[in-house]
This record gives sequence, C-alpha cells and structure tokens, in this order.
Amino acid sequence: MNTPNLGYRTGVGAQTGAVYDEGLRQHMLRVYNYMGVGLVVTGVIAFVVASTPALYVPIFSTPLKWVVMLAPLAFVLLFSFRMQTMSAAGAQAMFWAFCAVMGLSLASVFLVFTGTSIARTFFIAATMFGATSLYGYTTKRDLTQFSSFLIMGLIGVVIASIVNIFLGSTALQFAISVIGIAVFIGLTAWDTQTIKEQFAENFGAESQQKLAVFGAFSLYLNFINIFQLLLNFTGERE
Repeated sequence: MNTPNLGYRTGVGAQTGAVYDEGLRQHMLRVYNYMGVGLVVTGVIAFVVASTPALYVPIFSTPLKWVVMLAPLAFVLLFSFRMQTMSAAGAQAMFWAFCAVMGLSLASVFLVFTGTSIARTFFIAATMFGATSLYGYTTKRDLTQFSSFLIMGLIGVVIASIVNIFLGSTALQFAISVIGIAVFIGLTAWDTQTIKEQFAENFGAESQQKLAVFGAFSLYLNFINIFQLLLNFTGERE
C-alpha cells in the first residue's frame, strides 16, 4: 500500500522541482537579457557621443565632464536607497536611464583608446564575466563567506580611485586595476549566486520583475568595472 503512495509523492516532488527549475531558468534569462540590452544602450550612446564633436566637445572640454562622470554614482546610490519602495516599472525606467548616463560617461573611452583595443578588451571582459557568473550559478559552495572581504575590497578600490584622481599615480592606478579586477570577479560570482537564491516561485510578477532588474543592475556594474579596469592593461591609446 505504501509503495504506490511513495511513488506518487516522488512524482509530484519531481514535477514541482521541474517547474521550479524552469521558473529559475526563465528568471536568470530575464536578468541576463536586461543586462545585455543595457550594455547595448550604453555602447551605442558612448559611440555616438564620441563620434559627434558637437556632443563630446561641450561635455569633455568643460566642467560638465565632472557631472557626467559622477552621475552614474548618483544613480547607484539612488538605486540602493529606493530599492524597496520602487515599483517594477520605476526600476526599469531608472535602469535604462542609468545605462544611458553610463554611455555618456564612457564616451571618453572611445576618445582615448583605439576601437580595436576596445573590442578586444570587451571580448576578454565578457569571457571573464561569463565564466565567473557560470561558476557562481553552478557552485554548491556558499560564497557569502567571502562577502565581507569583497565589500571591504570594493570600498578600498573606490576610495583609492578617488584619491588617485588628484594624485595621478601610475603605480597606484596599476594596483587599483589589479585589485579591482579581482574584487569585481568575486562580486560577479557572489551576485550571481545571490540572484539565484533570491528567486522564489511564489513571488508575484511585480516582485519577479523587480528582482530581475536589480539583478541585472548588479551584474551590469560588475561587467562595466571589469571592462574599464582591463582597459588599463589591454587598451591602446589613440
């Protein structure tokens, strides 16, 4: 009598697991799609601005460049403080706006480095990011044990970067780049695992969409930082 009943329960459990796995797969796909489109928006705007003197001259030859450079940081802070109260539509709108502003900021990359080296660095960054994100998704190891170290490393990189704006030290910039790449690679794995673990099948559509946008936002930031830091090693100046 117990065997059929046990088989039934096992079948239900397997079916439920399959439904959950499919939901998780769709959720992660949504996260990566948001991130991918965000990178396209950033890249297109950066290229268009850098190719148009009427746009980049008023920006990068005046104090307006500081506004453009610091605007992404303002978006990051706004995202952090408004995350819980923001609607899904509001989160999406802010994410696209952030990607556009980041495009303005990264236009300087096209003015400084050759197109070939930018493409090469992007490919390297994408490979590193993809491998690390895949590890974060598949590993059974709990990566939260490294969270304190990664956050302290991130704070250190940010502070050192701000200081080096005024010092202009090549040696310090080299150290920032090496440590920064290691930190953002670690953050990519941790964030991917966190995004995976935050998924819950019983969340409503609104909550799922918000989670996807915020997940894409965190992974987007990691990729952009890896790309920029790698340029210090692989970028060839015009």
